[in-house]
Amino acid sequence: MNGGEEGVSAPAAAAPLDWKFSQVFGERAAGEEVQEVDIISAIEFDRAGDHLATGDRGGRVVLFERTDTKDHGGDRREMERMDYSISKHPEFRYKTEFQSHEPEFDYLKSLEIEEKINKIRWCQTANGALFLLSTNDKTIKFWKIQERKVKKICEMNVDPLKATGNGPVGGCVSGSSKPFLANGGCKEKTINYPSNDTSFPSEGFPSLKLPTVTHETSLVARCRRVYAHAHDYHINSISNNSDGETFISADDLRINLWNLEISSQSFNIVDVKPTNMEDLTEVITSAEFHPTHCNMLAYSSSKGSIRLIDMRQSALCDTHSKLFEEQETPGSRSFFTEIIASISDIKFAKDGRHILSRDYMTLKLWDINMDSGPVATFQVHEYLRPRLCDLYENDSIFDKFECCLSGDGQRVATGSYSNLFRVFGCSEGSTETATLEASKNPMRRQVQNPSRPTRSLSTLPRVLRRGVDNSGADANGNGFDFTTKLLHLAWHPTENSLACAASNSLYMYYA
Repeated sequence: MNGGEEGVSAPAAAAPLDWKFSQVFGERAAGEEVQEVDIISAIEFDRAGDHLATGDRGGRVVLFERTDTKDHGGDRREMERMDYSISKHPEFRYKTEFQSHEPEFDYLKSLEIEEKINKIRWCQTANGALFLLSTNDKTIKFWKIQERKVKKICEMNVDPLKATGNGPVGGCVSGSSKPFLANGGCKEKTINYPSNDTSFPSEGFPSLKLPTVTHETSLVARCRRVYAHAHDYHINSISNNSDGETFISADDLRINLWNLEISSQSFNIVDVKPTNMEDLTEVITSAEFHPTHCNMLAYSSSKGSIRLIDMRQSALCDTHSKLFEEQETPGSRSFFTEIIASISDIKFAKDGRHILSRDYMTLKLWDINMDSGPVATFQVHEYLRPRLCDLYENDSIFDKFECCLSGDGQRVATGSYSNLFRVFGCSEGSTETATLEASKNPMRRQVQNPSRPTRSLSTLPRVLRRGVDNSGADANGNGFDFTTKLLHLAWHPTENSLACAASNSLYMYYA
């Protein structure tokens, strides 16, 4: 049998990536206290990877734009002198920010609604404008961000001391010492009219003092629509449909379908609320549309299961097409079993064939054509199992970590404590495992992965990957700081570039 396995030529696994620091925005100085409203709570690349959006607990959305593909349009000789490389890693710069949500108060329920941004999703661009959806616990907003040309008037574009008769008009006097007003006017409006003793130049008449109109572009964010009053519980997910016209929003018990153009009504397509709330056994934790099939979506539950539903089957999708869950090992059940099995995030791979899920202990990769169990399991927090009691006491066991896949589907990533994040190779035969820190030296906590035999996914119905995840900690994970956690991260859609949110700082890495 071993000989048979050796005879099968599995495809060569991709070489492990060498991650390097790229950029940081909002880096905190040593000892600087972080304001609660500045902590990043959502992060998302757009479909092309040219823009990045972050949301924070203060209800703000900050946009960044890619610069390395735009700013090198000089002539060929200049580019050769700069020795500019086309394969340069992505670089971003601050573009704009706006206040998306404000704190509210629900007087009927005597409930404060905080402004924290839970999710951001990019929509299709149109006419050079950017569109995105942002949501807090109750209200979803549809934003349009567009450059607008603003006219500004600069007075007296000719310096009379330098002007010649019918010569060219000089430059704008914005460089003069006169203080300008917001609309372009000057506080000093002294105009010298020609008098009888005006000496005319021999070349011709004095030049007219004409105002100059300049055009400046400014980014304006405008809220196009507000989708409100459709959720009784906190919204945990929003997801765009591939049809470009609809999106879903999910709370603990319901999933609603919206049309982007209609904010006054939505359709309830999933409802898991029991008649008697005492019979409630699980809640919805995350939901996402299939990337290419507009009729399919998946949602995860607090019991560790993922349901795939087809909206063509019925208006209310109370029955699923497929159910993905891992069978519990006999005798392994404990008080914490259901808590750590709860899925905090799911993501479809770009091709729609696989689903990545994150629970408290592991990352799991599922094949939508195989519902018997995950095709790969990556251990993230196994070293914390002896400390589950402590984690329960300080509520860390309820932390919701996000996950992401690379654009080519070859790797997966998720966050951890002490501002660490983990990257795993998930291609056939890959043994890649990396533990990196969200800092300017990401490899500081890197641990070499021991060599282990590679086995093709095609030869195993289920593959268990045990990553080396005890870097910087003892057997019980005592070296980790549970107050600093990397919950949010996103993978660039076309390149090996990661954006990670560590408290109020946005770190970017490339490989």
